[in-house]
Amino acid sequence: MKTAIRQNLERLEREGNKRIIPHPCNTPGLIDFSSNDYLGIATDKELRREFFDNLNAEDVMMSASASRLLAHCQEPFADFEATLKDAYRREALIFNSGYHANVGLVSALATGDCTIIADKLVHASIIDGIKLSGAPFERFRHNDMRHLSTLAKKVVAQGRRPLIIVESVYSMDGDKAPLDEIADIKKGCPGALLYVDEAHAVGVEGPSGLGMSMSLGKRSEEVDIIIGTLGKALGSTGAYAMTGRTIRDWAVNKARSLIFSTALPPINVMWSKFIFLKSLEMDARRIHLKKLGKTLGAALGSGSESHIQPFMIGDPHSAVRMSEALRRDGFEVLPIRTPTVPPGTDRLRISLSASMNMADVEGLAKSIKNYRDE
Repeated sequence: MKTAIRQNLERLEREGNKRIIPHPCNTPGLIDFSSNDYLGIATDKELRREFFDNLNAEDVMMSASASRLLAHCQEPFADFEATLKDAYRREALIFNSGYHANVGLVSALATGDCTIIADKLVHASIIDGIKLSGAPFERFRHNDMRHLSTLAKKVVAQGRRPLIIVESVYSMDGDKAPLDEIADIKKGCPGALLYVDEAHAVGVEGPSGLGMSMSLGKRSEEVDIIIGTLGKALGSTGAYAMTGRTIRDWAVNKARSLIFSTALPPINVMWSKFIFLKSLEMDARRIHLKKLGKTLGAALGSGSESHIQPFMIGDPHSAVRMSEALRRDGFEVLPIRTPTVPPGTDRLRISLSASMNMADVEGLAKSIKNYRDE
């Protein structure tokens, strides 16, 4: 067994796809373009100071000590879920992570006569949830609405219910799903459910940063399940699902990642509530982030305005070398390789933060162009 593992590790290294955990960063002045701290909350010392200054340490539990269904300390969870409900006008359920939310909910929802239809580029956690469900599934070409419509109609003709799963902002390309068109397709399919993972949109997109689903106005009701992640733009940990009472109750009874995992530490949930409320008022940061995205897209010639932008390379070894070169210039931009992205689409994934300034972005773009033109 060990020999086989060693051989496979050697193969990954030859292919340029062996992963390592990055060493602690001790380089002064290194600008991090790999973090998902889109609003700059995770590095905001003033916010942390305000939170702890108003905290009675003796009343704070550092561990839930049990799963959500068994834990004695439920008040922080209930308080935050009530806050989320007020914002989204639907029921909330907190999970330990976006991965837990997707694995647990997708596998719980895909029951009986359900067929899953998912975008080709949805996150690995969704794919794992699909596999665990055991339900039949189809994959439609990325953001191809004609292909999605064809598959959805086929599923309905078979007498089955489609569970349509997309991301609102895709994590590796930074492009957006056409939610209006997807909602139209869902509405034309009796019994269909629409599941939108907003991991990379929450905090950044939509009214008050609530995500793209809420940009649909009244049509947001067509989205049956919204997944929001707390560990990216919101600078905390965990995730939440926004849905109706029936689906929430079903998840409490059937989502194994919720039932069989020790719940988040209450202090983290308290921080999440604090920072979520703060994020609703961070329009200035969202506007600045969009300006950074537009500047980067123009400098690289891509035309993108997203807070996530790929610089395509196509070869894993070259991606690693360019990442190392940029680090020497003072920019942390990590390479993304197979299997995270399809073979031949190896890239640098550039992730922007509202804590950056225009000079940071322009400096990175200049370094990239210098190495590209060599």
